[in-house]
Amino acid sequence: MLLLDEPTTHLDLAHAVDVLELVVALCRDTGRTIVTVLHDLSLAARYSDHLVVMKEGRLVAEGSPSEVVTSELLDDCFGLKAHVFEDPYDGPTTVVPARHGL
Repeated sequence: MLLLDEPTTHLDLAHAVDVLELVVALCRDTGRTIVTVLHDLSLAARYSDHLVVMKEGRLVAEGSPSEVVTSELLDDCFGLKAHVFEDPYDGPTTVVPARHGL
């Protein structure tokens, strides 16, 4: 088992993707279980098979990205109004924060 805590913090998007691609390859090639903490919900949904969402130390939701990442969950857990949809190009769940009337 490999535990990673925010492995993409302070990286630009290209390098964050490189790191997560490496993590997925490591999982696929070795069969290891990899647990990663990510706060970027779109990247978490794109690179994870199973997500766990916690709020105030309690489990709120778990399952596949498409089951877990919903507009309702984001609003309830994080106070975030967001649009959640399947990427039309390659399918993973994508999160786009809604503007606050700007």
